[in-house]
Amino acid sequence: MPTPSTRSLSTKSLARIAAIAAAAFTLAGGAALAKEVVIYNASDSVNNALVSAFKKKHPDIEVKFVSGSTGPIAERAIAEKAKPQADVVYLVNNAALEQLKQAGVFEPYEPKGSKILPAFRDDDGFYSKYFATTMCMVVNKERLAQKGLPMPATWEDLIRPVYRKEIALPSPLKSGTGGAILTTFVDAFGWPFVENLNENVYQYSDGGSGGAQLAGAGEVAIGLTFDTTCFETKASGRPVEIVYGRITPNVTEGGGLVAGGPNPAEAKIFLDFMAGDDAAAVLGKVVGATAVPGHGLVDLKQITLWQMRRPVDMTAFRREFASRILKQ
Repeated sequence: MPTPSTRSLSTKSLARIAAIAAAAFTLAGGAALAKEVVIYNASDSVNNALVSAFKKKHPDIEVKFVSGSTGPIAERAIAEKAKPQADVVYLVNNAALEQLKQAGVFEPYEPKGSKILPAFRDDDGFYSKYFATTMCMVVNKERLAQKGLPMPATWEDLIRPVYRKEIALPSPLKSGTGGAILTTFVDAFGWPFVENLNENVYQYSDGGSGGAQLAGAGEVAIGLTFDTTCFETKASGRPVEIVYGRITPNVTEGGGLVAGGPNPAEAKIFLDFMAGDDAAAVLGKVVGATAVPGHGLVDLKQITLWQMRRPVDMTAFRREFASRILKQ
């Protein structure tokens, strides 16, 4: 049987061990509660759906985010480069991704088990693109029949005189969709093509869906717009056909890991999630073409995404469009 002094020593030891264990438990709990990832994004609706899916898979990670348009979000991340506040910047377009890479905001990271197609990955590993918004034609079959017009098959067909005043598309002065379509036309075919196309334009709309709405209603034969609007117009029962030209104007969006961000481990977990089927399944419900095959409205095997040959200065482009086209 232990002596009183031995029993006393054992009690003290046990108390000390219990205190250490309690402290360790508290620290561990604090660390668990502290797990978080801070995200900057440029698409609230898409971000909300993705964050919801991520939190179901990783309930122990708190997600904080800042939303805004692409320009201000990119500028904020660049301004904070010396002391980053974000862990991930994503849902920004391809021009912003390259801007962030060149500014030193991103550091290379290859997501684990990435299912993203190689064409959507930065060659240097600084970012991945998650989806492409593709541009297409909504063609009203009834109006074509009434007017005796042929079904267009390529963008080049749109400058044929038979389509005079039968085309509507978004204005590049007010719409990103219009900017993507017309900068691609200039890059691929030159300004004379856009000037010839203008001869057939009935209206430039303020929003990206305006051309499709006119074509769907039969006010024009052909409306130029982006993929989800094309499919929504057809699904609504309008007598329209969706036509992709020989090449496909597009805007791609993605994200990357912020160099020196406060939560790199959690950021990598989020980027791993974004590179897999779980995120692609969410994106496939709200975008046209996902970078992970098997999701979305658009089969990338059936179209050719146009890769811009020349850098685009949108301010200069809009100025030249106004001078060449609107002053005619």
